[in-house]
Amino acid sequence: MCLAIPGRLIAITSPLDEVFRMGKVSFDGVVKEVSLALLPEAVVGNYVLVHVGAAISIIDEEEAKKTFDLLKQLDELNDLENEA
Repeated sequence: MCLAIPGRLIAITSPLDEVFRMGKVSFDGVVKEVSLALLPEAVVGNYVLVHVGAAISIIDEEEAKKTFDLLKQLDELNDLENEA
């Protein structure tokens, strides 16, 4: 099953005017580099949904935390933890 995982954008690692913006997203302490190309409006501190290495949506903090906690309970974060 393919899932979009919520995480917090902690850094933008390429210039704002670059087409293929990249950023670092923390998933409960596991940090991954993701594409921000689909979210030119994303800023540090936003919570984003990440699917196959690309941030696809900005969501609110409460929803992000609820979703991440549910994915933990369902044991659906194995791939994320194994890559760390």
